[in-house]
Amino acid sequence: MTKPQTRSSRGLPAPFFDRPVLILVITAAFWGGNVVAGKLAVGQVDPYVLTVLRWVGALLLVLPLAVRPLRGDWPQVRRAWPLLLLFGALGFCTFNVLMYVAVYTTSGVNASIEQVGINILVMLGNFILFRIRVRPLQILGVALTIVGVALTATHGALGRLLELDINLGDGLMLLACIAYAVYSLALRFRPPLHWMSFLLTTFVGAVLAAIAYQLTLGGGLGPFFAGLSAITPLGWLVVLYVLTFPSVLAQALYARGVELIGANRASLFINLIPLFGTIGSVLVLGERLEGFHLLAALLIAAGIVLAEFSARRAPGEPAA
Repeated sequence: MTKPQTRSSRGLPAPFFDRPVLILVITAAFWGGNVVAGKLAVGQVDPYVLTVLRWVGALLLVLPLAVRPLRGDWPQVRRAWPLLLLFGALGFCTFNVLMYVAVYTTSGVNASIEQVGINILVMLGNFILFRIRVRPLQILGVALTIVGVALTATHGALGRLLELDINLGDGLMLLACIAYAVYSLALRFRPPLHWMSFLLTTFVGAVLAAIAYQLTLGGGLGPFFAGLSAITPLGWLVVLYVLTFPSVLAQALYARGVELIGANRASLFINLIPLFGTIGSVLVLGERLEGFHLLAALLIAAGIVLAEFSARRAPGEPAA
């Protein structure tokens, strides 16, 4: 684990930027708000147009700040550019475009809760691909979480799994989780870059992938410009939110959080994303919490607690 930083940030914002818990909670709130924004975008801005605008806008915001770090990192970038573009295309663009399309046919609450599946897929992938040991409590935690996600995806009727009867939006969210899990597993091969260089290069990959999705699934350039002119005022607010808060600010805050307390402890806060997404869906979108949502939340919470407790407090190993 990265050694926590003891040096305080300089300037007026120092009290904020030296509080890792606050920083990481806000980061999770920004990412959870992405689900709410995606649901608000329905009927206000086309999902493929939204994806293109999000990553082009995020790239333009980061570009002036990343020029200097990129100069120092250029040799590593030249060697690893296919991998960096893949990170952006898969983890940033594919995950989000699937989610933005998914919320047309599923609720924001479902889309939020189903994102817990990412942690489970990453754990399973680490075990299968990299032989990272899984302990009995982790297996139990994974099982409980899978049941919770399955309850959400089938709207409380697990028997629908036997009939392969899953809502299209819920199916797309599960595909989105797979895409992000693959991205997360591939991050172990990330080259040693300044985080701004990493953002810039991966944002380029996200832009290229967003354009590719627009040209294929989105219908091409004609529908893009038609969709651009059809964006409502609320749609433009959604665009501004997703390109600023979950894309740029959340990434910057998360990088600071990792700097302060290390990646292992910082990653725990990612589990708050479904919570914030669910709360936002209820408060902002007016969606209802059903009984199966509450049961799923209890199973998922219990599963996460067991899995994290086992991973970080194993006998003979120090706590993270």
